[in-house]
Amino acid sequence: MVTSALERALAPFPLESVPASHARRFLEPGPVVLLTTRHAGNENVMALGWHQVLEFSPSLVSCVVSRSSRSFEMLRASGECVLNVPGSDMLDAVVGVGNCSGEDVDKFARFGLEREDALEVDAPALPQCHALIECRVSDDRAVERYNLFILEVRHIRARVTPRPPEYVHYVGDGEFMLSGKRVSRKRLFRPEMLGF
Repeated sequence: MVTSALERALAPFPLESVPASHARRFLEPGPVVLLTTRHAGNENVMALGWHQVLEFSPSLVSCVVSRSSRSFEMLRASGECVLNVPGSDMLDAVVGVGNCSGEDVDKFARFGLEREDALEVDAPALPQCHALIECRVSDDRAVERYNLFILEVRHIRARVTPRPPEYVHYVGDGEFMLSGKRVSRKRLFRPEMLGF
């Protein structure tokens, strides 16, 4: 049997069983975002790691918001939010926001988060973040069963220069990974395969 150099290098490190609950450590969907909501004169911000792009046009994103969070009821009632994408320079604020409840503390003040009105939805936006993705709930059929909101992206504002920052990815158990260097394969890429 012929083995490759990679197989020989990995031989001392065999595959081991890992609990199914650790799937997120290998399938991290994307950067942690700060979800902001407004309803009945109240505003809130929460750290959110479970989201994914669903469709290009209309631009749809799904996210899971814990039923026990204040943001769950605010998003459900208002139907609008902003997904604010922070850079790694905001990591401590992201962790702090995720470690407390808006019922008990003004998270904006405690973590120095500036606010401004979003342009197309009735929710606060965080201008310190790299990108502000304004959304409206498009489909709420999975909310009762899975706490899963399907959002339609209505407007995006982002800093396109000088370059994207390092993003924060949560991999569980209080550990984070920062996005690494970007590499281009545009010469090999076939956008027509995306189906749009």
